[in-house]
Amino acid sequence: MSEELEQIEQVENEVVEKSAKKSPSAGSDFMGLEIFYEKNKKAITYGGGAILAIVAIFSFYKFYWLPGQEKEASNEAFFAQTYFEKDSFMVALNGGLNVQTADGPKTMMGFRDLADNYSGTKTGRLANYYAGICLLRTGKFEEAIESLEKYNGKDEMIAPIAIGAIGDANMELNKVDEAIKFYLKAAEQSTNSFTTPLYLKKAAFAYEQKANYTDALATYERLKNEYSKSTEAREVDKYIARVKTLGNIQ
Repeated sequence: MSEELEQIEQVENEVVEKSAKKSPSAGSDFMGLEIFYEKNKKAITYGGGAILAIVAIFSFYKFYWLPGQEKEASNEAFFAQTYFEKDSFMVALNGGLNVQTADGPKTMMGFRDLADNYSGTKTGRLANYYAGICLLRTGKFEEAIESLEKYNGKDEMIAPIAIGAIGDANMELNKVDEAIKFYLKAAEQSTNSFTTPLYLKKAAFAYEQKANYTDALATYERLKNEYSKSTEAREVDKYIARVKTLGNIQ
C-alpha cells in the first residue's frame, strides 16, 4: 500500500511541476501587466481621456442640449400649428408673422424653418411632415414629395398619412404607378381601421385610372372583406360592380 501511495504522490508532483512550467504565476502575470502599462502609459492615458471626453459630450448632448432644443422647437411650433389648423398653409409653412409670446412680440417660425433649424429633435422631424402637407395643399407637389420623404417617424397614424400624401402628390403629377406604390405602402405601414381602408380605396381608384380593372377589383374586394365596417367600405359594392363592368369581369 505504501508503494502505491508513493506512486500516486510522485504522479501528483509531476503534474504540479508541469503546470508550473506551463502557467505563469499570479505574480508574473501582475509583473507583465506592469511592464505593458509602463511601455504604453501615454497611449493608455490619452485613450482613456478621449473616451471620457466622448462620454461627457454625449451626456451633455442627450441630457442637456437636446432637451433644451426640443423645448425650444415645441414652443416655436405652437404658432405654426395654430395656423395649420386654420388652413392658413402658407403662413404655417413660411412663418414671418409677428406673434405675442410670454417674452414679448417676436416673428413666428414656419414649419420649413423649424425642420431646418431643429432637425435633431422630434418636433423638427415632424415639421417635415407638416411642411409637406402645406406644400401639397398649396399645389407644390414636387416640393411636397421632397419634404414628406424627409419625415421618418413611426407614429401609427402620421407615418401612413405621410406616405399616402406622397401618393396624392404623385397622382396630381399624373404619376399613377408611383401613386399606387405609395398608397399600398401607406395601407401596410400601420394596419388599422382608419388609414388602411383609406389607402386601399385610393389604390383601387388609381388602378382604375390605368384601366387595370383586375387589380382594382382585388383591392376593392380586400377593402370589403377586411374592413367592411369602415367608412370607405360603405359604397364598395358599387365600385366592385363598376370595375367588373368596365373590365368585363365575371
